[in-house]
Amino acid sequence: MIILCLNCGSSSVKYSLFDKENNRSAAVGLIERVGTEAALISQEAPGKDKYEKSAPCPDFKTAIQWVIDTLTDKQAGVIKDMAVINAVGHRVVHGGPLDKSVLITPEIIELLKSICDLAPLHNPANILGMEAAMAVLPDVKHVVTADTAWHQTMPEHTYMYALPYEWYEKYKIRRYGFHGTSFLYNAKRAAALLGKDPFETNLIICHIGNGASVNAVKNGVSFDTSMGLTPLEGLIMGTRSGDFDASVAFQMMERENITPKEMYNILNKKSGVLGITGKYTDRRDIETAAEKGDARCRLSMEMEGYRIKKYIGAYAAALGRVDAVVFTAGVGERGPAYRHIALQGLENIGIKYDEERNFAALTKNAESLISAPDSAVKAFVIPTDEELVYAEDVAAIVDGTYDAHTKFRYSFQARNYRNGLRDESLKKELAKKPFLKKAIINTPKEILGE
Repeated sequence: MIILCLNCGSSSVKYSLFDKENNRSAAVGLIERVGTEAALISQEAPGKDKYEKSAPCPDFKTAIQWVIDTLTDKQAGVIKDMAVINAVGHRVVHGGPLDKSVLITPEIIELLKSICDLAPLHNPANILGMEAAMAVLPDVKHVVTADTAWHQTMPEHTYMYALPYEWYEKYKIRRYGFHGTSFLYNAKRAAALLGKDPFETNLIICHIGNGASVNAVKNGVSFDTSMGLTPLEGLIMGTRSGDFDASVAFQMMERENITPKEMYNILNKKSGVLGITGKYTDRRDIETAAEKGDARCRLSMEMEGYRIKKYIGAYAAALGRVDAVVFTAGVGERGPAYRHIALQGLENIGIKYDEERNFAALTKNAESLISAPDSAVKAFVIPTDEELVYAEDVAAIVDGTYDAHTKFRYSFQARNYRNGLRDESLKKELAKKPFLKKAIINTPKEILGE
């Protein structure tokens, strides 16, 4: 069974081609900076050199076509045509009432469209990806996995807001949470690295990318999370404000004659690190500018790292016992400066941070340990694999063996699980950056060259 997985983010498209029979990725790719004249596609496949190309990519319809063209390209591609695809898995940020992966039907599409205002940066792009793929591959099954589904285990006292209760009764105003597929993958992998039953494991998982959130995992299920009704609440993000006093919005609407729609756009698309720095959303650009003396970029880094630290502390108190803190996603995996700000000084809650290991953990291809050997609470960097989660969901739905994650076992729950494509990339990366070995764990010696 060959499964195409599509993950359309706010400014990117991740994709992978999953070979279920051999339980491996046939190709993985990423389009970055969708909506610009200088978008970049990169694709890796076993036995092939990494493929990269830059070109204008004005919208997500163009991006999906670019994915298809690359997968079937005579030189870079891995399949002759799209006819070999048996099923397609799609990620959607906000699934409303959905509590697990489901087959896409016209009714599901309408449901997702009806709640687009709850995830305005993502749901429209997610739906566009679904519709484009369904048009190209109308005769195969399409499955959607909602990021909100993972969080349906949260207890009432953590997902409710202190607002008029009738708002919840009429409109289901509540905390939903996001990044669920990433949290599911990381929760299972962290438990495996700890050698624990996932349902006896307490974790604080920090998914830090353009969008960012923290998840408190209690006994293997979501207990609390920083994002809320929409992905706007919580951490400071690329263009989203995260937590702030709501009265600021009302004051500025009066002072600047800003409409509610305009304010919503400002908070979602013109705030966060873009609002602080005035020019950047990419944390790599911010770090470079901060090193050159840009005070606002340095302030942005300190604010973002500090907000992460606050949530770690709060969730440590909420959980009572923490087995590990996990960093994942683009900045979480390759942003040691942000992890440094977030983790230093947390010895009082059992986290003994190792600075050398932290700054050696700079790869998306291997799991790393960034806490000291005697740290009571471990700190991991785990490259996320959202596409693998819904690839396995899709395969199980097609086979008729699927169930919610509390009753379903994924391949990556095994401690010795290996991603062959990442191992191949890691070998090449280590040849150029041998210092990465200082932090890498759970990797066979032959891959490390030892």
